[in-house]
Amino acid sequence: MNVTLRHHVAAGTLSISERKPLFLQAYLGTCVGLAVYCRKSGIGGMIHLLLPEPVSLTTVKQPEKYASTGVPLLIAALLEKGAQADALVATMAGGALVGPLSEQDLALDIGGRTADTVREYLAGRKIEVIRSETGGFFTCCLSLDMATGQCTIEPAGIGKLNAPADIKLPTPAEIKASMDHLLPIPQVALKVLRMIEDQGHAIQKIADEIRKDQVISARAIQLANSAMFAKRQAIESLDQALIYLGTDQVVKLVISAAVQGYFDQSSSGYSLCKGGLYHHALGCALVAEALAIKTGKVEPRKAYTAGLLHDIGKVVLDQYVAPAYPLFYRQAMEKNENLLTIERRLLGIDHAEAGRMLAQQWSFPESLAHAIRYHHHPGKESPFKPLAILVYLADLLLSRFNVGFELERIDTSALAAYLESIDLNLDDFDHLVDLIPDVVLKSTTESAAANP
Repeated sequence: MNVTLRHHVAAGTLSISERKPLFLQAYLGTCVGLAVYCRKSGIGGMIHLLLPEPVSLTTVKQPEKYASTGVPLLIAALLEKGAQADALVATMAGGALVGPLSEQDLALDIGGRTADTVREYLAGRKIEVIRSETGGFFTCCLSLDMATGQCTIEPAGIGKLNAPADIKLPTPAEIKASMDHLLPIPQVALKVLRMIEDQGHAIQKIADEIRKDQVISARAIQLANSAMFAKRQAIESLDQALIYLGTDQVVKLVISAAVQGYFDQSSSGYSLCKGGLYHHALGCALVAEALAIKTGKVEPRKAYTAGLLHDIGKVVLDQYVAPAYPLFYRQAMEKNENLLTIERRLLGIDHAEAGRMLAQQWSFPESLAHAIRYHHHPGKESPFKPLAILVYLADLLLSRFNVGFELERIDTSALAAYLESIDLNLDDFDHLVDLIPDVVLKSTTESAAANP
């Protein structure tokens, strides 16, 4: 059996290759994907673009994120590798107005502006666009087969749409029973959460609590050496982590490690892949932290924790969503509805409410319980409203610009009001997209058995 590599071209990255058994793939929502292939040499590549141009011309740290700077880089890299300019052809996809659609989406039109910038550059270089599916309302997967040069554009998650003949949806009692049987977040993490909420907590006490749980300590050390947190110096002990990373970072590692164990109980109902819920949670934590630093409205460590925990209710419902995924998918796409509406209609409860119930059961601080309950609709007046808004924004940014890990539909009808309440406006949205940490968009490669 032949083995074909599948390389996930993450947002803000590009990849090129010669002719060989390899699929370059990008999952696209509001982002725009561009695949360019040389018909003579068999050399091709793909770029995954977030924005039409840099938000600041003086600080372009990752030019691959922007159409105006990234597309020229892709073409130059192809020509340097041996592609011939007169034989290049291009395929474009993405730039979707991911629903539920609102006036704010039409006003921002980031995907449309990005696609226009790409087309303008390609026209200037006389590169033919042989296929273009941009705009619309659906997330998709752009795939370039480097063995043949063929490009495909398919709805994201299409492989999960074969529904079983009989889908049995749970009763409220069954959902409550499954909630009671889930393994909870470890006690050490819950203690640390409460210590973080207490502004007078002592750092040494937090470290002492962490040391009491060897399993969580080991997981935290492993996570410290992962792609999300890795430093040049390998971390081999908790004390070493405290020295090299600092207490704040170690506290985040411990909570992340504990939450990972909880999310491991989910399969792939909401997510397009095993582990997708945790990947999204960790990404949301990092984006929420970046937003907190930018706005100064919330203590960054609290924002990180709330982002990490916002979707704990999905673990409760995941086992029921998995067999009914085609039903959820079609309801979202065909009726253009947000996920909470679909959950309430089909399951009698949504993941935000399920998360609130868990937060109360586990005695979470009130700020976290509020953010979990209202992260889709954070307008409820509360001292914790800014925290809920930051988590909402982080969730929204990832749902539009880091597609491919979970089924999510987020309402943006009140986006302008939410931004205004934290002293931002729609003109700042491009800057918020630019805040997504590069590590959240990190590319991965995986092997998959190809058809013989």
